[in-house]
Amino acid sequence: MRDAPRPAPTRDLDSPDQIAELVRRFYGDVAQDDLLGPMFNDVAQVDWSEHLPKLTAFWCRVLLGMPGYAGNPFRAHMLVHAQRAFTPAHFERWLSLFHETLELGWTGPYADRAGEVADNVARVHSQQIIGQEVELPA
Repeated sequence: MRDAPRPAPTRDLDSPDQIAELVRRFYGDVAQDDLLGPMFNDVAQVDWSEHLPKLTAFWCRVLLGMPGYAGNPFRAHMLVHAQRAFTPAHFERWLSLFHETLELGWTGPYADRAGEVADNVARVHSQQIIGQEVELPA
């Protein structure tokens, strides 16, 4: 028997609660990913209870213009890269998981903007850190 098709998402990322849910789902997958998990868990030794609220604040600032985020993501990633080098595959996997998470849960202008920002973050950080711009294949 075939599984019924999943209904299309009807929520948008237009509230802090929705953004927090995206961050929780996405980074839950990241932490368990065979490629990304070791970078976050072993190399960066991320304290998820501290990190998830910071990530939520970042996305709330980007998508909703809310104050509250303070941080330097580029510096944090450079510190990890100095310990264990990032590769294009790391950035591509991060971006792929982000878009998969979005597609499974959200749709609308804020979700579209989140995807655009994620594309830009991956492209810029990969260029600055490894000297190669990455993006998802069209």
